[in-house]
Amino acid sequence: MYKILLADDEGIVIDSLKMIIQKNYGAQCDIESAKTGRSVVEMAEMFRPDIIFMDIQMPGINGIEAMKEIRKTNPKVVFIVVSAYDKFDYAREALNLGALDYINKPFDRRTILDVLSRAMAGLDQEKRIRSKSLEIREKMETVQPLIENGFVYSILFQDNFAEETENYKNLLDIKVNYGFMEVVEFGSEEEGKKLTNAVGTGIRLQKQYINIRETIREFQDCITGSMMGNKIMLFVPADVPKSDYNDRTDRIEKCRAMIDRLQERFEAEVRVGVGRIKPIAKMADSYREALEALNVAPSRVAHAEDLPVGCSYDSDYPIEVENALFDAVGNGNRDLAAEKAEQFFGWMEESYPDHLMDVRLKSLEFVLLAEKKAYESGGQTYHFTSRTDYLPTVMGFGDFSDLRHWFVVHMSQAAMDVATKKDETSDDLISRVRSRIDLEYSGELSLDLISRDENVSSYYLSRLFKEEMGENFMEYLTGVRINKAKELMNNTDRPMKEICVSVGYSDPNYFSRIFKKTTGMTPTEYREDRLR
Repeated sequence: MYKILLADDEGIVIDSLKMIIQKNYGAQCDIESAKTGRSVVEMAEMFRPDIIFMDIQMPGINGIEAMKEIRKTNPKVVFIVVSAYDKFDYAREALNLGALDYINKPFDRRTILDVLSRAMAGLDQEKRIRSKSLEIREKMETVQPLIENGFVYSILFQDNFAEETENYKNLLDIKVNYGFMEVVEFGSEEEGKKLTNAVGTGIRLQKQYINIRETIREFQDCITGSMMGNKIMLFVPADVPKSDYNDRTDRIEKCRAMIDRLQERFEAEVRVGVGRIKPIAKMADSYREALEALNVAPSRVAHAEDLPVGCSYDSDYPIEVENALFDAVGNGNRDLAAEKAEQFFGWMEESYPDHLMDVRLKSLEFVLLAEKKAYESGGQTYHFTSRTDYLPTVMGFGDFSDLRHWFVVHMSQAAMDVATKKDETSDDLISRVRSRIDLEYSGELSLDLISRDENVSSYYLSRLFKEEMGENFMEYLTGVRINKAKELMNNTDRPMKEICVSVGYSDPNYFSRIFKKTTGMTPTEYREDRLR
């Protein structure tokens, strides 16, 4: 059904338009009319038309002014201007107001039907777009909690998965690089700093998760994780790397209001722990602060900034450089580790030129922590006496120059050890798999079998094999088998069935299909081609 409003001060024009429309569209159109500018505006507000045929010259408010007024309350309406005045200024202003067309009187039936058909087609397209948009929104409402939970899991529990986190950020349209974690905790009663019956309350509220999530979003612009036990984790985006006093106060008040609503709706005691603002890559630290705040404070809202939670630093301490340095070590990025080590040591030397002993201690602390990361990355054996000379060496440096060199070399070496051991471990595994394929290609080899023998998951081995070799496990195995088959066909006159079995295929027909898919010809065609 299309709602059409005819606006003209001449009754004969209205009657003509109505007759043309009704004759061709019948009950598809609901038609109303008005003869003055004021009545057009009033009728448009009450009738809410889809299409308006608008005359320019009408008593009182003219057509152009009426269009401007109607646009304020009905911005989607389609205007078709009909006028006896063939003036460029009128046409230009009408088109500027979004009129679909400007028709001069007298008009004929074909002109009216053509412009009306275009107007209806445009409206139908708009309806399809709106319908599709609603359908997408409905689907997104279904998968949104899953995406949000995936993001929260990614930033809290998966180290070195920056690409995955970026993908989630794009899906959720997260533009900022900072944020903080909140932990919403549910229970039956408060006992000091704890809520009782955590397990029972968590089980009871699992069924209410969607409703709880919607209630939280009434107060928080946040990404909501799933309910884990009796807790829900929230990521709250932040534009700045640090909150001021007013921001913190506002946050606490929002949490208090949210707690009141949650307790009222779900009949449970609620507490909220709030962590400090961190880079997204450091959300696990903010999460730990939020948990610790809940453990330290007995209040309903526990903010890490208000409590002895985590570590505070001097105002000029380069904590971001420190974090970047240890991230580079953990990621095996030797060049970046060396750059950040130089930067951090430069700060120490500039800020504390008369504190060589403190700089020695800090340098030794960092090197030991970095090497611990390297050991924990795997592939190395820790020897208790391997660093016997570190302390006397550091104490023997009489100036910053030699100490700087020692510090940078050891930090970058730790990063290189991480990278090397990762590469060596991967290379050794793939080398063993390739050797086994080369030796046992004629047997019943499978990815699952080799994964079990190597004590790694088939998913991990498959991904690693594809990354190292540029093709998947089965493609490589097939290539080896086909090459061996070609070798036997080139150098022996053994029967084709025997060759088929000797390279690992029990079914000659399947062997023939695989051979042709790989080489472009059947085994028989290949052998005949070599004999010519």
